[in-house]
Amino acid sequence: MTGIGRELADMMDRRKVGILCVQETRWKGSKARCIGGGFKLFYHGVDGRRNGVGVILKEQYAKSVLEVKRVSDRVMFMKLEIDGVMMNVVSAYAPQVGCAMDEKEKFWSELDEVVMTVPKGERVVIGADFNGHVGEGNRGDEEVMGRYGVKQRNAEGQMVVDFAKRMDMAVVDTYFKKREEHRVTYKSGGGCTQVDWRL
Repeated sequence: MTGIGRELADMMDRRKVGILCVQETRWKGSKARCIGGGFKLFYHGVDGRRNGVGVILKEQYAKSVLEVKRVSDRVMFMKLEIDGVMMNVVSAYAPQVGCAMDEKEKFWSELDEVVMTVPKGERVVIGADFNGHVGEGNRGDEEVMGRYGVKQRNAEGQMVVDFAKRMDMAVVDTYFKKREEHRVTYKSGGGCTQVDWRL
């Protein structure tokens, strides 16, 4: 993400986005810094070459931050009080297909723990690059997802669906009918898919 902080701030301002979860920041350290345009980035990264997560907040929301917990270079969350409502925003970056299973299990364990520590009555929003395809259709999974995913579900996508069931959450992006090019969040080598999700 190095060098594009201001670009993100401009995009958020243009699209009227007040809170944005970012992944693969590749910034080392656990800091908060202004990125311009009235936006502040809270981030955590261990290595300047891989991983890293963050949350960008519009200034009005940055003043509402009560707690920031940087769990790992793949999971962080912050608690905000917005208009009397306690909001927990989680930014997460799951290991890619091909990574070791113990790395994936560690990630899901960290995410489970973060969500389970949120007191009942408080809201939780997760913005993540889950590196998983939940697939099109929702047969058998209607309680946690809509019908509008992309392509076929893979093992990592099943992990997303299983997590949503465990935590009584929903894969929100799948409820909205959009053209496929508007659902795609990753393109490479002529292929395209959707791996970024909001729960």
